[in-house]
Amino acid sequence: MQSPPPLTALPDLPSQMQGAGWAVLSASSLQTLCGTAFSGLGEWLPMWAELPPDPHLRDGGGYRRRRHGCFTVQAGEVAAVPHRAHWQPVEYNALHGGFERWFDPLPTALVADPAWQGLLRGLARAAELLHPADCWYGEAHMFRIDTEGVGGIGRPTPEGAHRDGVDLVAVLLVGRHNVKGGETRVFDARGPQGMRFTLAESASVLLLDDARVIHETTPIQPLQPALPACRDTLVVTLRATGFQGPEVTVDTPA
Repeated sequence: MQSPPPLTALPDLPSQMQGAGWAVLSASSLQTLCGTAFSGLGEWLPMWAELPPDPHLRDGGGYRRRRHGCFTVQAGEVAAVPHRAHWQPVEYNALHGGFERWFDPLPTALVADPAWQGLLRGLARAAELLHPADCWYGEAHMFRIDTEGVGGIGRPTPEGAHRDGVDLVAVLLVGRHNVKGGETRVFDARGPQGMRFTLAESASVLLLDDARVIHETTPIQPLQPALPACRDTLVVTLRATGFQGPEVTVDTPA
C-alpha cells in the first residue's frame, strides 16, 4: 500500500531543511516558491513521451529514457550553458560514475518557457536555505522509467541508495501511469534514521540536502501487465562549486 509523503508547508521549509535535510512540497507550494503559474505541467507533459533511450545503462536494462541540460542561476538570472556531458565520480555512483555520459539536450521549447525559468529560480532559492552561493550550477534530467525491459521491471535508481555530489537535489514528479512500486526512500547519511513514502501528486517535489541524506526509489512494475506503465520525473541538481567533471574545476559564467 502506498504511503503519501509528509508535506512541508512553505513557511516551514527553512526549519525542515535545516532540521531533517529534506522536505516534500505540494504542487501548490512549489508554484508559490517559484512565483509563477507552475500548476501541473501543462504543455510540458508531451515532452516526456518523446524522450530518447538512455544509451549508458550498465545493468543491461532498456527501461530508462532521458534528456539532460545544464544552466547557471546567478543573481536571479537563469542562463543555459553549452551542452555538456553528465559526469559523476565513482564515489557517488559506483554503477555509472567515472566516465562522461552524453545525453540528448533538453527540448528548446522547455528551456524557453518562462515557467521553466521560474522553476529554476525557485529551486535556487531553496538551495540558498542550505548556504549562500554567488552562483548555482545546475543540471536538469528529464526521466521516463518504463516497464518494457526484461521482466517488466523499471529501476528509477539502478545505482541503489546514493548521494549525487551536489548541494541540493530536487525530484519533481511529473506523473505515474499504471504503476505500482516506485517508493521513495530517504535516509540520514550518518545513521539508520529514514522515511519511506510514494510521490503521487503531479508537480510535487522532493528537496534533498545532498550532503546529509541518501536517497533511492524502488523498482516499478505495471498494475495491469497488458498495458504500458511508466514513471516520469524531472530531477534538478544544484551545486555551488561548479559542474562536476573529470577534473576539479569551477566554471564561471561569462
